[in-house]
Amino acid sequence: MTLGEFFAELAKNPEILIFFFVVCPLTALLALWLGRGEGHISPWKYLYSFLVYLVCIPGIFAVTLNIYLFLFERQSIFDADLYTQILPIICMIATLMLIRKNVSFEEIPGFGKLGALMLIIGILLIMMWFADRTHVIAISFIPFWQVFVGFFVLLGLIMLATRHLFSTGSSSEISQADDR
Repeated sequence: MTLGEFFAELAKNPEILIFFFVVCPLTALLALWLGRGEGHISPWKYLYSFLVYLVCIPGIFAVTLNIYLFLFERQSIFDADLYTQILPIICMIATLMLIRKNVSFEEIPGFGKLGALMLIIGILLIMMWFADRTHVIAISFIPFWQVFVGFFVLLGLIMLATRHLFSTGSSSEISQADDR
């Protein structure tokens, strides 16, 4: 089964997707009402962490898929599938807005890892778009294995840079917390 076939099956039976993408913001809304002002306390912050990952993974995938389809495949906006390309993004935004009303994202365990993931995906998409627009794809004098190794070295440097970017911010926050 290909990804296109999987999306076609989901489009034939959208009830599961609609249920999932309606329940997530409603759960965040219920948690907002029941735990108002207590979002930073242990049981609530783990519920929020679970909800963040539950909506952000499909949402980030949908954003990445949309960017790929619109930039590289040149798909028309009128051909976008509402259930797999639009609904996850709307659900992600709505759920994150509801969670943000009760707790700061810095207090949610693992939220910084999603930011690093989005940064890496964004950098890779920009690199792919640049390579696509400049037509630097056909490198005939370099063996394929060297291009492959170069890609993974570049990917490793990007991951190292994002880890350094996020670790310097968190270590300064830790030292400020120790001073208090």
